[in-house]
Amino acid sequence: MIRTLDPKKLPQPELHNILLTAVAPRPICFASTIDKDGNVNLSPFSYFNVFSSNPPVLVFSPARSGRDNSLKHSHQNVKEIAEVVINIVNYNMVEQMSLSSTAYDKGVNEFVKAGFTEVSSSVVKPPRVGEAPVSFECEVTEVIELANTPGAGNLILCKVLQIHINEDYFTDNELDTKKLDLIGRMGGSWYTRSNGASLFEIPKPIRTKGIGVDALPKSIRESKTLTGNNLGRLGNLEALPSEEDIKNISQDDEIKMMSQKVGEDKTTYKNQLHWLAQRILEEGETEKAMAILLLAENLY
Repeated sequence: MIRTLDPKKLPQPELHNILLTAVAPRPICFASTIDKDGNVNLSPFSYFNVFSSNPPVLVFSPARSGRDNSLKHSHQNVKEIAEVVINIVNYNMVEQMSLSSTAYDKGVNEFVKAGFTEVSSSVVKPPRVGEAPVSFECEVTEVIELANTPGAGNLILCKVLQIHINEDYFTDNELDTKKLDLIGRMGGSWYTRSNGASLFEIPKPIRTKGIGVDALPKSIRESKTLTGNNLGRLGNLEALPSEEDIKNISQDDEIKMMSQKVGEDKTTYKNQLHWLAQRILEEGETEKAMAILLLAENLY
């Protein structure tokens, strides 16, 4: 059963919780800014992402307080000095980053409170975080204030002027996702870690045109074994296997043994072929899995 809610009828804290729990994980912008008097501020924001690579543009949003409608110091600072360093947060620094989110009084330096190292930037006034794996020195090109109500966002558009990357996070001269060990914001007090078993790869259908799930035989689309993810991977194939491919897979030792065990029970044999295809598909051998499924299709 689906619960349908009208956001206009929800209390702001409840709506805030639903949005931040459902729209996750969110990357974290660890923003260092400076006011006109030279006071440094360091604060994390999970309303954040990259929106363009040419020109390179990052956007983050320090929302108004849901309690007293006050503006974040970062928001105030970039309106005085239109510069920011956006530092990327990984697991090694997540507890210190969380500490810096404390609502300290204006003028308090969160670098000091959280124990981070201030490093002078190359082209902007705010310092960068020495412990960050990646830091982006940015010019603030626009501030878009969405409303003046509690919880309202304020989009800060940032043009990247300089990038600093710790060389420990490179492999073969490329920034390495596994080494970065980034963290993401979830709802409530929850975070997620982009490492180990939580990382997985999917072939990207950018330069190829997959046949689509609709091109798969009906019995495969309606398989009680295959999941939606399995079908999506199969639909990413550029073409179905040939008759020769299907003939060759029928000579596979595991499949021949399976056929001998079930004898004339075609339904059981087909179900086992679907199970085998799923296992092989999840091992990354999509063409082989598709050939097995078509072998099952040819039983009838």
